[in-house]
Amino acid sequence: MLFKFGVYEADAGKGELRKHGLRVKLHAQPFQVLTMMLERPGELVSREEMRTRLWGSDTFVDFDHGLNTAVNKIRDALNDSAARPRYVETVPGKGYRFVAPVERVDGAAPAAAAAVEHAGRPGVLSTPEELPAAPRKVVRILILMVQALYLSFYLMALANLREVDDVLAEAQLWSPAVMLGVVAGSAAAGIPVRLYLAAAAAFDLRSLPRKFARMFPWLLILDLVWSLSPFLLAHSVSVGMAIGFCAILVYLPFAQRSLVLMYGRGR
Repeated sequence: MLFKFGVYEADAGKGELRKHGLRVKLHAQPFQVLTMMLERPGELVSREEMRTRLWGSDTFVDFDHGLNTAVNKIRDALNDSAARPRYVETVPGKGYRFVAPVERVDGAAPAAAAAVEHAGRPGVLSTPEELPAAPRKVVRILILMVQALYLSFYLMALANLREVDDVLAEAQLWSPAVMLGVVAGSAAAGIPVRLYLAAAAAFDLRSLPRKFARMFPWLLILDLVWSLSPFLLAHSVSVGMAIGFCAILVYLPFAQRSLVLMYGRGR
């Protein structure tokens, strides 16, 4: 049985909690407590029910402490809060209630098999499982640096449109005026996108991986167009240097995607 809620999935068969498809560490006993609540979303699950099912009616352990610890670990895993619960609500003196909508998915095994089959096929883009775990703070800083780099390209191009026009005219490209419009228009469009991504990383927006996944195809086109921007510096750098910078900029959008996926794995 697979339970889906928010950006999380709880696989009761495997005893795994996942966020954006990535496993979140949660020990067996807290996971069992979570499963009890997911089986009856919106309903009160009493402390006595949890004690009987998980600890046994004749247990001699400190049940209250054990249950409180388990619920705290669940909240840590879900980035939830007892004061402002999004998932687990405490009913004082009685028990707990799972307050978020829950979707049950039966027959999760075929889906898992399909995922394994897909993982076995080679692909160009990295999957989350292939990427190393890294501190969220470090990943956020790197994402901010990427946005700052692109912003500097956009602003420099807009600040030197006359020189860009001269370079395009000397290159004898098809319709330099149209090409100049593409440069100016794409730079103007890219600035708010980069500011959004920078703000999302700076303020630790947890939904950034999901939002970025929708943006990536269009952002990739924009980034690949701008990978040719070093040739706009033809008056200042050699052709070989421009080609080297182009190679770096072709790789950069894929590196940015990997960073966002790593950001989604961080805690």
